[in-house]
Amino acid sequence: MTGAGTPHPLRARLRSLRSAAFGADSTGERMERIRRSPNFGDGIFQNPVGTRHRPSGSTLDFAKVYFDRESRARRAPSGTVPVHPTTVADLARPPATGLRLTWLGHSSVLAEMDGARILFDPVWGERCSPFPFAGPRRLHPVPLPLAALGRVDAVVISHDHYDHLDLPTIRALASTDTVFAVPLGVGAHLEHWGVPASRLRELDWHESTEAGGLRLTATPARHFCGRGLRNQQHTLWASWAVAGPEHRIYHSGDTGYFEGFRDIGAAHGPFDATMIQLGAYSEFWPDIHMTPDEAVRAHLDLQGGAPHGVLLPIHWGTFNLAPHPWAEPAEWTRDAAGQAGQAVAAPRPGEPFEAAGKLPAEPWWRDVSRPLTPGWRRPPAAPGANRENLDLAGER
Repeated sequence: MTGAGTPHPLRARLRSLRSAAFGADSTGERMERIRRSPNFGDGIFQNPVGTRHRPSGSTLDFAKVYFDRESRARRAPSGTVPVHPTTVADLARPPATGLRLTWLGHSSVLAEMDGARILFDPVWGERCSPFPFAGPRRLHPVPLPLAALGRVDAVVISHDHYDHLDLPTIRALASTDTVFAVPLGVGAHLEHWGVPASRLRELDWHESTEAGGLRLTATPARHFCGRGLRNQQHTLWASWAVAGPEHRIYHSGDTGYFEGFRDIGAAHGPFDATMIQLGAYSEFWPDIHMTPDEAVRAHLDLQGGAPHGVLLPIHWGTFNLAPHPWAEPAEWTRDAAGQAGQAVAAPRPGEPFEAAGKLPAEPWWRDVSRPLTPGWRRPPAAPGANRENLDLAGER
């Protein structure tokens, strides 16, 4: 029963039984390229600074926080999330200023910029999970069908976690003629799901490609990767800087705070708009996700240290992935950005806006949120510092 004398060893047989959503491992020339990467060492991809990507502290303490009945109730909206009724006509009309962003929930954003259309981290699936019957389920519907987006010049993926790289969405997009810009190693998953190698642009940090007249550059991030229980760390994670003839934008993917934002801004900024992760944070994993305070600081770093452009909060509101209350990222961001004098957009899912136009600012989440205790309104900790004294949602 070991597979001896048969054409496939046991490992290959077991691998063939796993769900397609787990993706595929890198092999051949792709794996050789991974090994040659300056960001690959000791058999795995490395972060730009020391990073803990497994939950810290006591498992029992985390379980008490995560499964507390009152805490669980706060982690979901108390009513129906008001999704904006975006139409095909809305997106067919060119942006008057040359740059329009549409937050489609979580980290999915359609950027229409200088005549091109870039779709970041598209997730249209009902769950961010390898299984259709388990895992975090959407807290609001997708604002519009994929087909309603119209032409997409490039799909940009930040990393291969399920809430950023979604099998049914990629398979639907594989039938179009769009190109896929992905971090090194992620292409193995997409080829496994039917994306032709000719439409893959697989990049290491600081490498660039072009699509629709825009320059897309994979930039460093502080996170990790993997889609299975046996995480080999053989796929890279990235943030993305996109430059066109008239505009520049930045998508953070998932990341903890690190000093590298300043270098990214110096090399590729300043940006007309940034899309920055500021949800799913916790004191149990302080190195791999940012609080709103840290996200605002990251935006300012990217802009050379001073308020500039527009900050679009992402990675919140769509999936329940952390102990904090559902609406806390939105409220905390309003406070942090207000203190910094930084413009922030607050669109409903699916609501297009132009970075140089009137920004959506209504706190719509308050109508469907349970009351919040603003424990973040204390003197903020330095970015990346020990946050054991912060009043995060998990401590309430």
